Amino acid sequence: MTKHYLLFATFYFLLSSNSFAQFGNFKDIFEKATTLPETGNFTENEAGQAIKEALTKGITTGVEKVSIVDGFLKNDLIKIPFPENAKKVESTLRNLGLGFQIDKMVETMNHAAEDAAKQATPIFIAAIKQMTVTDAIGIINNKKQDAATVYLQNATTEQLVSAFKPHIKSALDKLNATKYWSDIMSQYNKIPFVQKVETDLPDFVTRKAIKGLFYMISEEEKKLRQNANSRTSDILKKVFGNIKI
Repeated sequence: MTKHYLLFATFYFLLSSNSFAQFGNFKDIFEKATTLPETGNFTENEAGQAIKEALTKGITTGVEKVSIVDGFLKNDLIKIPFPENAKKVESTLRNLGLGFQIDKMVETMNHAAEDAAKQATPIFIAAIKQMTVTDAIGIINNKKQDAATVYLQNATTEQLVSAFKPHIKSALDKLNATKYWSDIMSQYNKIPFVQKVETDLPDFVTRKAIKGLFYMISEEEKKLRQNANSRTSDILKKVFGNIKI
């Protein structure tokens, strides 16, 4: 009994003593990790609504920009290059005077991405609908300018690859990119003593296209966070106008 009493008394002393302050208030630390910044100007539900609207806006604008003709091809920030693991193929064929085939291949890959990009929107929207209030709070508390986009990227990339690849392959076939690729690889692999190169072209173009899409979405998110004129609704103005960056 005496031992229990001493343990209880010691524990009570630590909780009530000023000396406990040096260890920090664990309850406050926990709550800060799971609650909104202390703006007092918007609720958790409003935060969730704003994040979802921001992502939807970013997706809509981003997809619109890349799904037009030359949306990928003429944007050097997201343009899909010749596959990295086939750079030797590119340099060898250019040295042989076949650069026009390489350029045609790059052009058709980018046009395939543009053609298929609009198919990504429903997948993005479905992921946004699954977002919880806790997810939204985490994004609000995150000071990174692309926090919402990173969340979306983590939540959807592999699903996008699976769903997007058939559309990319269809677009590649429609634009004869698959044939161009086969012709290029066939010519290269006939060169004596070269090491044959195998590339899953639909997978390569799919992942590059998705990466480009996320880049465009992140740019829209940054605009919304940094520029008040980009906040086109009351909820966006209310929430993002009160986030301290």
